[in-house]
Amino acid sequence: MNASAPTTAETLRSTLGGLLDGLPPKQAAAAVERLIASYRGQTPTDVPVLRDRSDVAAYAAYRMPATFEAVRAALDALAEAAPGWAPGSHVDVGGGTGAATWAVDATWDGPRQTTVLDWAEPALTLGRELAAASGSDALRGAHWRRTVIGTGLALPDADLVTVSYVLGELTAQARTAVVAEAARAGRAVVLIEPGTPEGYLRIREARDQLIAAGLRVAAPCPHDGTCPIEVGQDWCHFSARVSRSSLHRQVKGGSLAYEDEKFSYVAATRFPVEPAPSRITRRPQIRKGLVLLDLCGPQGGDPSAGLTRATVTKRHGDLYKAARDADWGQDWPPAG
Repeated sequence: MNASAPTTAETLRSTLGGLLDGLPPKQAAAAVERLIASYRGQTPTDVPVLRDRSDVAAYAAYRMPATFEAVRAALDALAEAAPGWAPGSHVDVGGGTGAATWAVDATWDGPRQTTVLDWAEPALTLGRELAAASGSDALRGAHWRRTVIGTGLALPDADLVTVSYVLGELTAQARTAVVAEAARAGRAVVLIEPGTPEGYLRIREARDQLIAAGLRVAAPCPHDGTCPIEVGQDWCHFSARVSRSSLHRQVKGGSLAYEDEKFSYVAATRFPVEPAPSRITRRPQIRKGLVLLDLCGPQGGDPSAGLTRATVTKRHGDLYKAARDADWGQDWPPAG
């Protein structure tokens, strides 16, 4: 794990701080509104979503902090399942301005060869500029390459392949092709989508594809079996807290200094991992003298048996204290 993770996050926030200086507020807001529609998966396309410098600046200022936190949370889960492993090479598919590369840098120490692929040249240009302002050799030395993200994609082999907030922009055929190529090229693959029912379905479909390609699930699932969630009744997603920028407050209103980014993800590997015994799948409910935990755990041959609710009370002693401090998305029970 990278001990400098807080510094990485702070550097990213400060670098993004003045990104919209000189851009007319109405133009920034219009770009943000269009990007929100794309982010929610309402406009699958076979052309780049980020079209010009104003789009890219608006995206980076508005979405990059949230993408960074969501990807970092998914990568933390992979790091917990694979202690002692660190990627020596990373390919980020559809990486745009580089949020996932910053998240990788916040998760693991060590030298690393990084390649960011995107079909929008303005995004790559800005991503390169942001990376140059970082204190990281891996970020400053990253390769930024314009590539069409879709059918026909060819990736270099890498220890880690990430595809974050991209699958929803693709047609079904392109989505299948991109996941297949990520599975072929990566020793570890991490896919992240918005935490909506549609985003979850894309992750669920990709998870099945990764397993069929011979990878094993490292997180969030504690098993490689069928997802126990009944489609249409619920969806698997998690939450990461994000500090709100001035642009967030301008577009969304409100006075809170933070918001919670909801995301769905899967991490899978071609090497042995130690998946969680169970995963907390909802925000813990703290009541007087007890904590209710919704868990996904071992299935025992019955997919529906994987979803359970644990009641932890004061009589459980230290476990009760751990339950009160537990958070959505964490392993359960805690190690040690």
